[in-house]
Amino acid sequence: MLYEAEFWVAVAFAIFLAVLWRMGAHRMIAGSLDSRRERIEAELDEARRLKEEAAQVLAEYKEKQREAEAEAKAIIAQAKSEAAEIAAEMEARSEEFVARRTRMAEAKIAQAEAQALTEVRAAAADAAVRAAERILAETVKGKTAEDLVAAAIRDVKARLD
Repeated sequence: MLYEAEFWVAVAFAIFLAVLWRMGAHRMIAGSLDSRRERIEAELDEARRLKEEAAQVLAEYKEKQREAEAEAKAIIAQAKSEAAEIAAEMEARSEEFVARRTRMAEAKIAQAEAQALTEVRAAAADAAVRAAERILAETVKGKTAEDLVAAAIRDVKARLD
């Protein structure tokens, strides 16, 4: 057993461990592990804090999105309302325009009718005067005829004016 290599490896390993123990390697290893654990805990705390912050920011943006959607819906509703008002106003204006144009056309028609009636009356009066002149000229002669014709012409003209 004294000459076996495994025995001496085991003895050397035990001595090596004793030297490490004496030098405080276990404290350095434990300290290193503790500092690493603290760094990992700090990173985990930072990650939790960042996660909470991200969740808060996400909640804020979702709220802003809801507000923006509500505002967009309100804008759309207002635009629809304004469009309906404009359409109603335009319809009223077009109806008013048509009514005004109709009144103007009716007035022009009435004026044309009145003018045509006046022209017909004047033409009828002229024709009547000419006919009366011819009849009187053929039947009545002399100064009396001339006085009667002149009086009739004045009478007819007075009635037409």
